[in-house]
Amino acid sequence: MNAAADRNDQRSKPRPPLRDHVATSIRRYLGDLNGCGTENLYEIALRELEIPLFVEVLSHCEGNQSRAAAMLGIHRATLRKKLREYGLEQ
Repeated sequence: MNAAADRNDQRSKPRPPLRDHVATSIRRYLGDLNGCGTENLYEIALRELEIPLFVEVLSHCEGNQSRAAAMLGIHRATLRKKLREYGLEQ
Protein backbone atom coordinates (compact mmCIF):
# COMPACT_ATOMS: atom_id res chain seq x y z
CA MET A 1 0.00 0.00 0.00
CA ASN A 2 1.42 3.41 -0.85
CA ALA A 3 1.78 6.23 1.68
CA ALA A 4 -1.15 8.27 0.33
CA ALA A 5 -3.52 5.30 0.49
CA ASP A 6 -2.31 4.50 4.01
CA ARG A 7 -3.00 8.10 5.16
CA ASN A 8 -6.49 8.01 3.61
CA ASP A 9 -7.18 4.70 5.34
CA GLN A 10 -6.07 6.16 8.71
CA ARG A 11 -8.26 9.25 8.21
CA SER A 12 -11.35 7.16 7.55
CA LYS A 13 -11.05 5.27 10.84
CA PRO A 14 -12.94 6.86 13.73
CA ARG A 15 -10.57 8.21 16.35
CA PRO A 16 -11.31 8.54 20.03
CA PRO A 17 -11.82 12.15 21.09
CA LEU A 18 -9.01 13.93 22.92
CA ARG A 19 -11.06 13.89 26.14
CA ASP A 20 -10.82 10.08 26.19
CA HIS A 21 -7.03 10.27 26.16
CA VAL A 22 -7.09 12.94 28.87
CA ALA A 23 -9.46 10.86 31.02
CA THR A 24 -7.18 7.83 30.69
CA SER A 25 -4.15 9.90 31.70
CA ILE A 26 -5.94 11.42 34.70
CA ARG A 27 -7.16 7.99 35.79
CA ARG A 28 -3.60 6.63 35.52
CA TYR A 29 -2.20 9.63 37.43
CA LEU A 30 -4.71 9.23 40.24
CA GLY A 31 -3.96 5.51 40.41
CA ASP A 32 -0.23 6.25 40.58
CA LEU A 33 -0.84 8.40 43.66
CA ASN A 34 -1.48 5.09 45.45
CA GLY A 35 -3.97 6.52 47.92
CA CYS A 36 -2.07 9.73 48.56
CA GLY A 37 -3.88 12.97 47.96
CA THR A 38 -2.77 15.87 45.86
CA GLU A 39 -3.47 19.57 45.95
CA ASN A 40 -3.93 21.92 43.04
CA LEU A 41 -4.82 19.11 40.64
CA TYR A 42 -6.60 21.61 38.41
CA GLU A 43 -3.44 23.75 38.05
CA ILE A 44 -1.27 20.66 37.58
CA ALA A 45 -3.58 19.28 34.88
CA LEU A 46 -3.76 22.60 33.01
CA ARG A 47 0.01 22.99 33.05
CA GLU A 48 0.56 19.41 31.94
CA LEU A 49 -1.88 19.89 29.06
CA GLU A 50 -0.90 23.40 28.03
CA ILE A 51 2.86 22.85 27.81
CA PRO A 52 2.79 20.05 25.21
CA LEU A 53 -0.19 21.67 23.49
CA PHE A 54 1.71 24.92 22.97
CA VAL A 55 4.93 23.14 21.98
CA GLU A 56 3.20 20.95 19.40
CA VAL A 57 1.02 23.71 17.94
CA LEU A 58 3.99 26.07 17.66
CA SER A 59 5.99 23.33 15.98
CA HIS A 60 3.10 22.68 13.59
CA CYS A 61 2.98 26.43 12.82
CA GLU A 62 6.78 26.52 12.38
CA GLY A 63 7.16 28.91 15.33
CA ASN A 64 4.67 31.47 14.02
CA GLN A 65 2.98 32.66 17.20
CA SER A 66 0.19 34.50 15.39
CA ARG A 67 -0.81 31.35 13.50
CA ALA A 68 -0.46 29.23 16.64
CA ALA A 69 -2.63 31.59 18.68
CA ALA A 70 -5.27 31.59 15.94
CA MET A 71 -5.22 27.79 15.82
CA LEU A 72 -5.56 27.65 19.62
CA GLY A 73 -8.35 30.24 19.60
CA ILE A 74 -6.53 32.59 21.96
CA HIS A 75 -5.02 36.04 21.58
CA ARG A 76 -1.34 36.19 20.64
CA ALA A 77 -0.59 38.18 23.82
CA THR A 78 -2.15 35.38 25.89
CA LEU A 79 0.00 32.81 24.13
CA ARG A 80 3.13 34.89 24.68
CA LYS A 81 2.26 35.30 28.39
CA LYS A 82 1.75 31.56 28.81
CA LEU A 83 4.99 30.79 26.98
CA ARG A 84 6.84 33.10 29.40
CA GLU A 85 5.12 31.49 32.41
CA TYR A 86 6.21 28.03 31.29
CA GLY A 87 9.72 29.07 30.23
CA LEU A 88 8.94 28.24 26.60
CA GLU A 89 9.93 31.57 25.08
CA GLN A 90 11.74 31.28 21.79
